Amino acid sequence: MSEATIEFPNHDQIRTLFGTRDQNLRQVRDFLGIDVVLRGDELRLSGDDDHVKQGLQVFEALRGIVERQGQLNDDDVGRVLQTFGQGGKVPAEGADVVTANVNVRPRSEGQVDYVRKVEQNDLVFCVGPAGCGKTFLAVAMAVSALRSEQVRKIVLVRPAVEAGEKLGFLPGDLFAKVNPYLRPLLDSLNDILDFDTVKRYMERDVIEIVPLAFMRGRTLNNTFVILDEGQNTTVTQMMMFLTRMGMGSKVVVTGDITQIDLPPHVSSGLIDATRRLAGIERVAIAEMTGRDIVRHRLVKEIVRAYEKDQHGPKTHKR
Repeated sequence: MSEATIEFPNHDQIRTLFGTRDQNLRQVRDFLGIDVVLRGDELRLSGDDDHVKQGLQVFEALRGIVERQGQLNDDDVGRVLQTFGQGGKVPAEGADVVTANVNVRPRSEGQVDYVRKVEQNDLVFCVGPAGCGKTFLAVAMAVSALRSEQVRKIVLVRPAVEAGEKLGFLPGDLFAKVNPYLRPLLDSLNDILDFDTVKRYMERDVIEIVPLAFMRGRTLNNTFVILDEGQNTTVTQMMMFLTRMGMGSKVVVTGDITQIDLPPHVSSGLIDATRRLAGIERVAIAEMTGRDIVRHRLVKEIVRAYEKDQHGPKTHKR
């Protein structure tokens, strides 16, 4: 742990730098995983040595923008974080995912690699911890492909696997029971498209969100297909899903192999597929780590704490 301070000439500059309701401050703090405290006209940073050094660079760069422009917007903050968030390495040009409503920019080297592999291959497996943007980036790329007419349809798929709770005890019919399992995919859609557009696309069957079991027997041509939570498929289910791929389609499978909810004696289809299909042309495997996590800064610490615990619950055989 280390600490550093930055002094500001006046509070007006601090207010501009922090943004409305301190949104710029929170964005920098959460992205770099540092603590930031204001004491008078002085900003105090604390955290890991490297992160604090990056924090100093970020705030100095942001202060320079405020001094030149007299204001600071979200694009300015995002651009500075992109430059310094990974040790001063700027993700390569051309990695942005452009949709009609939002420009989704990969925020780590792992995310850039993931986007590139999806662009260049027909089938991509993305394995990584919670919070590294696996599903969100896949959905953004699917929307971009739909809007640019590379595909005619988006199909979002998830296995309805019980994580310690019994599906049968949930109220309602089958669709009401599986809705909670499909909700994260809808949340990602709503972050990228406005509500009316999502509703219209779903009513016209341009976007479809379905449980994995409903995929049997289908052939999907000219479709961008995403299987989320792929670690919770069996080997048989994964083979069934992958063979739904038709002409002109792209398939992305995401998952976190540290969070498998299958029975202990059942092998994960995601782990099996990444071993079985590695090396096949037009098939790629993107692996992300805790460094690619872009959620709340505590998520990185939580993942790191569980990774260090060598005496926790046994994981599935890989």
